[in-house]
Amino acid sequence: MPRSLPYGRLSAFYALYFSTLGLILPFWSVYLDAAGFSASQIGALVGAMLGLKIIAPYLWGQLADHLGRRLPIIRLAALLAGLSFAAVPLFDGFWPLLAVVILFAFFWNAALPQFEAITFNHLRERADRYGQIRVWGSVGFILASVGLGAWIEQVGVQVLPYAVAVAMALLALVATLVREPPAQTTHDPGPIGQTLRQPVVAGLLLTCAFMQLSHGPYYGFYSLYVRSHGHGESLIGWLWALGVVAEILTFLLAPRWLRRIGPRRLMLAALGMATLRWTLLALFAESLAMLVLIQCLHMASFGLYHAVGVFLINRLFLGRQQGRGQALYSAISLGLGGAIGSLLGGVLWDYAPSEALFLFAAAAAGTGFVVAWLSLRGPALARSGVDSR
Repeated sequence: MPRSLPYGRLSAFYALYFSTLGLILPFWSVYLDAAGFSASQIGALVGAMLGLKIIAPYLWGQLADHLGRRLPIIRLAALLAGLSFAAVPLFDGFWPLLAVVILFAFFWNAALPQFEAITFNHLRERADRYGQIRVWGSVGFILASVGLGAWIEQVGVQVLPYAVAVAMALLALVATLVREPPAQTTHDPGPIGQTLRQPVVAGLLLTCAFMQLSHGPYYGFYSLYVRSHGHGESLIGWLWALGVVAEILTFLLAPRWLRRIGPRRLMLAALGMATLRWTLLALFAESLAMLVLIQCLHMASFGLYHAVGVFLINRLFLGRQQGRGQALYSAISLGLGGAIGSLLGGVLWDYAPSEALFLFAAAAAGTGFVVAWLSLRGPALARSGVDSR
């Protein structure tokens, strides 16, 4: 690591941000189910969190790129997101709760894409080392999901909103300790529309949308699906954590893999293993041994995919486009793809066998593989200054 890199502060931010995710992803659907919401309503409430990624990150990214400062936006967004989620217990109707979730998601989705741009500006020519900082987000996720799972079994899932509010308050505090890095000095990349018209850029964003569409059922219904096969909340927390342990290994190894194997091959491997993962989950959810194997595949379906995705976005969006580039990656993949996956997942959960949920996910990941194979071609990547392997 470069000596000037604020490794500890950057890592602490990721740890806290993803600890919040470690509270929400495994237990938000469980909280909503306990509150009496239907599967379709749960899908909509989960989808709303993801769907705000379609517009919120880009709006915040455009503001940050215009101001040339990202940290004030991150600090304010974290504080207001925490206050919004603290209000969740005050509402028990679907529409009032949906409004609160939208408010929370609007602020929550502002923070991470802008912090990704900050991290890469600190890393500069060592962008392949991103995974060694991002890995602490995975550690935070594990501690939060396992800890809350055990706590919920003791006191009930109603503690979730308060745990999230505290985590967001700590995130805002840590963000005050991070310094704004100097902006990268590169040539003017021109209008962002010109970048988006590059086939490799459009292909990458579409690939990411299909990958995250395949994860929508996982984010919204994995905990309920596993519980319906006879497994308890504590085990659910450990299974989520196991997936993130596998993700940690990927982030640590990603710099070496990117140099030796190349981003195209790694992205194709991630999509192929994601297809396998969802197929196995549809067929073997009653087996604890298979659930362990399935969660280990998270190292590819998220860890490898994400390490390659943000690496390519950082290479394809330059200069003052960086904030909007990371925001578009978040908006189109986690936002559009994830929201559609969650909404369709809710419909499938209500009207089809539960196994159909993850067969649908496998089909989405497989489609993403085809898109990546056709669009992330060697010459196109090479023209953009990216290793074409």
